This record gives sequence, structure tokens and C-alpha cells, in this order.
Amino acid sequence: MGIAITLEQACAWLREQDDILILTHQNPDGDTLGSAFALYYALRALGKRVRVECSDEFPRKYRFMFPDYQPEAFEERFVVAADIADTQLFGKKLERYSGAVDLCIDHHPSNTFYAAQTYLVADAAATAEAICDVIDGLGVTLDLPMATCIYTGLSTDTGCFRFSNTTAKTLSTASRMVALGVDNAEINLQMFSHKTQSRIAIEREVYNTMEYHFGNRCAVIWMTRAMLEQAGADDAELEGVSAIPTQIEGVEVGVTLREKEGGYKVSLRTSRYINASEICARLGGGGHARAAGCFLAATLEEAKRQVLILVKQAFDRYDAEQ
Repeated sequence: MGIAITLEQACAWLREQDDILILTHQNPDGDTLGSAFALYYALRALGKRVRVECSDEFPRKYRFMFPDYQPEAFEERFVVAADIADTQLFGKKLERYSGAVDLCIDHHPSNTFYAAQTYLVADAAATAEAICDVIDGLGVTLDLPMATCIYTGLSTDTGCFRFSNTTAKTLSTASRMVALGVDNAEINLQMFSHKTQSRIAIEREVYNTMEYHFGNRCAVIWMTRAMLEQAGADDAELEGVSAIPTQIEGVEVGVTLREKEGGYKVSLRTSRYINASEICARLGGGGHARAAGCFLAATLEEAKRQVLILVKQAFDRYDAEQ
């Protein structure tokens, strides 16, 4: 297990490095890519050679952050993980770096400290919020490309600033990015309003799977590989599907199960008083209080059973305290 370091230590260490590889997590979202590419631009401004990699292809919807990116070929001498809480999130292509990460920059309280050194800001709404502080600490002047990346990370990890993880600092950082020229209206439109036909098709199928439990306080949805294939939906189009159950009035816990090779990926979302991270930690996963996940090597029915047992226990504890 590695050690936790301060912002000042992280910045001092980064200044000393070159030939830097930045890793993003599998099924990349706006925060991991926004964080990685904001740091990429900043380190490049310091004259360093930098490359960003992911096990999966960068989704088309995020390419506006790095429209001209061409990975530079070099032998990395320093490895940074951006927004990756655990090596299980590296994916097949990057799993060889599981024991070789020098610095992790993250905001997940469930971070396993797999890197040699970790700069963790557990109360940050997004890793992009921490990256903004890193860029300032490096003495790099924020420009529009960096600001666009940071804003995107903030916006996507807060549900367009609707989630409870949004803080005064989050809003002040977002305001600073807009002041630098970020087109926040266009980014929010692309991230939260526009949907492909295949995304609409999978949403229609998902709504048909909806189940309610525990006095309608818990809603469960699922996606099988057959459903995804029929809809023609890819990973990038599934972002935000796990928020569907908690959009229903009266639902405190939303459970989304997605079939993967060997079992089901579980995404847990909670509205106010149940800790999603605590439940997922008991199933080998983790995350945040309102959004967490895990993987269960089980059938659909068995995966549902395991999750619902723990959700019921959480409700019972809460009810007993009222």
C-alpha cells in the first residue's frame, strides 16, 4: 500500500518528472478524461512529454476536449492515474500498470492506495476539482482547453451540479472556468440533453425491467448483453442510465445491474440517507456515499438477491434510528 501526500508534495514531484503516462479508467467518463487531459495540457505547457491512455476507446462525445490529440510515442518513466480508485478499473489494456503507478490523483473515498503515492481529495465533487488545484500548484496559467476539461469533469460528476456532492468550491471552480471562456451551455447540452437513437432504445428496454422493493423505496433495473446488442448501444451511451431509478419520486435507493463477462456490474445510487459506498464495499466495491458500484460474479437473480439483502439491512437500520 502506498502513502497519502499533500497537494504541495504532488506538485513538487510532478515538476521533477518527464515522459509521463496518464491513465484513465475503463469505460471512461467526463471526469477521468477531463482530469487526465487538463493535466496533460498543463504538463505539456511545462515542456514535458505526456501521453494519455485508456483500455477503451475514447468516446466520441468527449473528443471536443482533445480534438487534435495525437499520442506521442515514448517509453514512460512516470505513471499517473487520474480518477481511478482501484486497479480493477484499469481494464485489460492497462492492467500491466497495476503495480507500477507512481502517483494517483483521485476523489473517491474508497481509493485503495495502490499507487506509490496518492493525492486524494475525498470531499471534492470530481477529480477535476483536485486537478485544478494541481495545475495552480504547478504554476501553470489555466487556458481554455484546460478549463474546458475541468468544467466537463465537474459537470458530469455532479449531474450538471444537481447532486449533493456539489459544494461551494465546486461552483466557484466552475464559475472560474466559465470566466475563462468555457461554453458551459453547449457542454451541458451535449452531456445531458442530446441522446442517440440507440440510447433511447436501451432506455425503453430498461424501463420495462423496473422492479420496486421495500415499500417502493428501492427501484431495480437491469441490462443484459442481448438487450444492448439489440438496441445497438455502446458503453459511452450508457452513462447516466444508473440515475434513472432515483429519478422516481419516493425512491431512495436505485440499483442498476448490467451484464458483463462473468457476471453483473452493479451501480448503486441513493438520494438522501442510505450510504451507497458502505453497501458496495460489503460486495467488494466502493465509491461515494450517493454513488457506488461493484461487480458480482453471479446470475442476474443471484446478483439482485445479494444486493437487495444489503439494501434491506440498510433500510432496517435507518428505520430503527428514526
